[in-house]
Amino acid sequence: MFRVYTVGGYNEVGRNMTVIEYKEDAFIFDLGFYLPAVIDLQETDKNPTYQSLKSIGALPDDTYLEKIRHKVKAIFIGHAHLDHVGAVQYVSDKYPNAEILGTPFTIEVLKTLMQDTRITIRNKIITVQPNNSYVVKGKSGNYEVDFINVTHSTIQTAILGLHLPEGVIVYANDYKLDDNPTLGLPPNYSKLRELSNKGVKLLIVDALYSGSERKTHSEKIARAMVEEVMLTIDHDNKGIIITTFSSHIARLKSIVEFSKKLNRKPVFVGRSLTKYVSAAKKIKMCPFENDIDMASYQNQVKTKLKIVNKNRKDYVLVCTGHQGEPGSILDRIAGKKLPFMFQPQDSLIFSSKVIPSPINISNRATMEKKIRSSDVRIFDDVHVSGHGGREDLRDMINLLKPKYIIPSHGSLDQLTPAVELAKEMGYQFGKTCHLCQNGGMLELN
Repeated sequence: MFRVYTVGGYNEVGRNMTVIEYKEDAFIFDLGFYLPAVIDLQETDKNPTYQSLKSIGALPDDTYLEKIRHKVKAIFIGHAHLDHVGAVQYVSDKYPNAEILGTPFTIEVLKTLMQDTRITIRNKIITVQPNNSYVVKGKSGNYEVDFINVTHSTIQTAILGLHLPEGVIVYANDYKLDDNPTLGLPPNYSKLRELSNKGVKLLIVDALYSGSERKTHSEKIARAMVEEVMLTIDHDNKGIIITTFSSHIARLKSIVEFSKKLNRKPVFVGRSLTKYVSAAKKIKMCPFENDIDMASYQNQVKTKLKIVNKNRKDYVLVCTGHQGEPGSILDRIAGKKLPFMFQPQDSLIFSSKVIPSPINISNRATMEKKIRSSDVRIFDDVHVSGHGGREDLRDMINLLKPKYIIPSHGSLDQLTPAVELAKEMGYQFGKTCHLCQNGGMLELN
């Protein structure tokens, strides 16, 4: 028997945190932000505290775990997105006995976040290479955990496999099944089959797009989309401005390569771009590091933007702000608060999709309204998702053959289609497939 605490990420996109309790030991999977709340807070508070983040609902509400805090032996972080790793430095001190484990890129991003906030944590931080394992020592035994490489919209994402005496707990949050990634390794199907043969007791799985009847396209498709809009459009010596996810190192690689074909210098502007690219450099997974200029601090940004504004035919400007985040580089350009001005027929490329939350949708619409007044050409949704669709989820279930399934990473409306799929595949709602909410606890035999 073990217990599953669905702390966060079961009512919304973000704030991911799940806890497995087994006898005298417990394990945390992910500690993430609810990003819309953090974005709003950053407008007024550049260095938010635990209390300020908690007050606006940006952190997982783990107050009901008080009685088992002492049991927590490890915090496993699946990947480097802020809705999975962002809360670590704010919450981990509640679990002083827990080691923090992640892949090299994830840990480098975590270290950068701690430097930014000037928060030092007491927990031991351990780096686990993709497709490797680590043994956590507990009171009731020792537990092997696998960091199984899978593809997503950032590098070195891991599906986590926790080996309990009763079977394997698989945490696949987030993932897509891309056999042809443009950077990094493909999914490790052989290891997943090995876990299936051993016996997967529970699959906690990303179900964000389980209602989309598709298999999510490979990143090579997104690369072709970027190529088409950059190389087959006559930009006529106008500006090219691209915004995408700062953590999407593979997408940034494609943008740099096509910029070079245009004989334009890629200029990366924005603090989050600098953070993620610097982390990629440190683990030697930034093949374009010598081909770009970067600017993150205010004076650097203004100086670089003045140069690009004056000589726009020589540059591709890559900046933050694809979600319309207030205060981002693109939002400030749209508001004419920086020394780069949109000119008629400049090309603005959104190599991204709006994360489906009301705040993001509203922010993006407000920003676009300002931009359109400048007669800019907008190329939207030059992107493929990092999340699997309904058919990816079907393949994951067929591959692992878990006894129990818990969909995660979304609202009730987003998770319900995963339950319907599981029922089609022979699972019983309320018995072998469970629809959970934040603050819940489920005991499984």
